[in-house]
This record gives sequence, C-alpha cells and structure tokens, in this order.
Amino acid sequence: RGVDVVVDVVGGSVFTDSLRCLATLGRLLVVGFAAGEGIPEVKVNRLLLNNIDVRGVGWGGYGMMRPGYLHQQWEALLPMIEAGAVKPPIGATYSFDELGRALVDMDERRTLGKSVVRVR
Repeated sequence: RGVDVVVDVVGGSVFTDSLRCLATLGRLLVVGFAAGEGIPEVKVNRLLLNNIDVRGVGWGGYGMMRPGYLHQQWEALLPMIEAGAVKPPIGATYSFDELGRALVDMDERRTLGKSVVRVR
C-alpha cells in the first residue's frame, strides 16, 4: 500500500524511490540533499496520480523568521528527550579538541546520525 510519510535527507537518485513508495495521500518531506548529486526534480503528473504531496522543510529559515519560535520548540522538546521519549540518533561523540576530526568525518561521509562535540 505504501507509506504515509517519507523524510528525505538524501535527495539525488533516492528521491524518485521515495516518491514511488508513498501511499495515496502520502507526503514526501524534503529536508536536504546529502547525496550531493544535485537537486532532484519531480514531474507533477506523479503527484496527481496518487494525490501525493512534496513539501520542503527548511527548518532554519522558518525558525529565524519567527522570533522566539526555536526557543519554544526547544522548551517543548527537552522534557521529551530527558524522559527518553525522543532519542536523537547519536553516531559519534568528540571532545572539543577533536572538533577538526568531527568535521573531517562529516566531510568524508563517515558519520551516521548526529555528531556531538562536548565543549565542557
């Protein structure tokens, strides 16, 4: 039947596969283009055939245009993280002295999940 929502951080050739796996009335959330293959395009007839939707999720710009919004979101999210209901996927943790290594690992696509740099 397909899935209701796909969060696509990869883009490139994966984008078309993400569209194909959507159920009727499904939504594809475009978050980024980690594949580095250029920005994909969608033929709108594909959207019409299954009544699906592609939405850009530009978190930074959206939050910056709304004073106080990011702070409100963090206040709502922090208790869920502390309670264990939301578990960010931490792939690697680095000391502050290893910041350069963290950046190289990201640049060379060796990171999975979130990278954490401890500043204290």
